[in-house]
Amino acid sequence: MKKLVLFTALAGLLAAPAFAADGAKLFTEKTCNACHGAEGKKPLMPTYPKLAGQNAGYAEQQMKDIKSGARNNGQTAAMKGVMHLVNDEEMKAIAEYLAKLKP
Repeated sequence: MKKLVLFTALAGLLAAPAFAADGAKLFTEKTCNACHGAEGKKPLMPTYPKLAGQNAGYAEQQMKDIKSGARNNGQTAAMKGVMHLVNDEEMKAIAEYLAKLKP
């Protein structure tokens, strides 16, 4: 009986849904706000993009392209140095967070 209870408990843990990453928290933890400003509205430099309200799919793809090197220009140099801090799931969460913000 103990084995059945343990097995049932373990099966319940394995079937538990994964929690979505918190994009707002990641935006700060992964240092995005240092250059793009709080809530992506006031960048450090005038040439840095305002990210608030950006289309989630577009923002996510831009991050992936910068990380992979597919997008590589003068503007991406600073981001290339920090993209190792985020994985694909975190990029998606950050992009979804930014899309919900008012520009």
